[in-house]
Amino acid sequence: MEYQYRERQVSPRPDKEFTIGNGRISGYTSIFLGALSLAAVLAYLFPSYLTTTELRAAYDAETLQLILKYGMWFSLFCGIFTFAINKRKRLGFTGIVLTATAFSLGGYVVPVGPVEARPLALGVDWLILAFLGSVIIFTTLEKLFPKYRDQVILRKEWGLDFFYFCLNHLLISVLLLVGNYVVSKLQWAANDDLQSTLQSLPILIQALILIVIADFVLYWEHRFFHEQDKLWPFHAVHHSVETMDWLAGSRSHLGQTIIERSLVMTALYLIGADKAALDIYVTFAALQAIVIHCNLDVPWGPIKYLFVTPQYHHWHHSSEKPAIDTNYAAHTPLFDRLFGTYHMPSKHWPAEYGTTKRLPRTFAGQFLHPFKSLFNSNS
Repeated sequence: MEYQYRERQVSPRPDKEFTIGNGRISGYTSIFLGALSLAAVLAYLFPSYLTTTELRAAYDAETLQLILKYGMWFSLFCGIFTFAINKRKRLGFTGIVLTATAFSLGGYVVPVGPVEARPLALGVDWLILAFLGSVIIFTTLEKLFPKYRDQVILRKEWGLDFFYFCLNHLLISVLLLVGNYVVSKLQWAANDDLQSTLQSLPILIQALILIVIADFVLYWEHRFFHEQDKLWPFHAVHHSVETMDWLAGSRSHLGQTIIERSLVMTALYLIGADKAALDIYVTFAALQAIVIHCNLDVPWGPIKYLFVTPQYHHWHHSSEKPAIDTNYAAHTPLFDRLFGTYHMPSKHWPAEYGTTKRLPRTFAGQFLHPFKSLFNSNS
């Protein structure tokens, strides 16, 4: 019997909407900018411990202080404005306190000097820049071109996924250290002739090759996590998301994150592409990972046949029977088509997301879930 696809039902949540006049926009803006400002000031005060060596080379700390200056004053303005309209005073007060604390610690005039490099540091600078950019770009896109117009920004469990977002970015140094360690143990497998041949190609061709190779590795890593009973509980954490948006992709068990990134780093190192090509791939992969989880409905045209898009990946997250264990690819549908795991009903989107058996709804519960599953299976 042919499967009967259904439309997803998203109920309006007027109590959670960001509408003009209710104080929620100014209040949350004050908190958002106040918290980022405080984090930025702490990063300027303790750069060796709270910033990443690799990222510091990509930005000018003094220029970012100018952005910090305007962000702090605008946060203060939004907090005071929230009080003035006599709505959401708690939000306004919280934003003002966060910003005032940032001012008291030195604000945007903390001296910028040389930074002692450390192998391990919390990526506060990476967190700030990634979150600020993601909110501005992807929240705007989701509001301009939503698949589900009634889906609110502060949807259910957004706080849990925000925690995952922060954790993944703060631990960037740990992930890089583990990845580099794995790579160092496999240096014997590198082939100089192969690397020289690849580096002789145009940069864009190199980048395309990296996309295909990385996707091959990610496809099989992803598929193993689905099909192996002892690995699935780790990956099930990512699938426990029941509402899709740009923040949903952050939910991932730390164990799988370490394995996945180490495998990809190793593959890309052994290929030995030019740094410029590697930078293009990393940027492409990071943006695509966010986009494919978005509540976003735009006409992709022929691009959808070449690259993974939101509709394609949303089906991977569906708990409906035809979609289970399909669409493993991260970058292009190529390997799903080759290995028989392709599912893309062009006129339909999923009606249900999540796992068939519901996981715990807290970070601690989800972190311990795979270990409990392993213990129970061995007992």
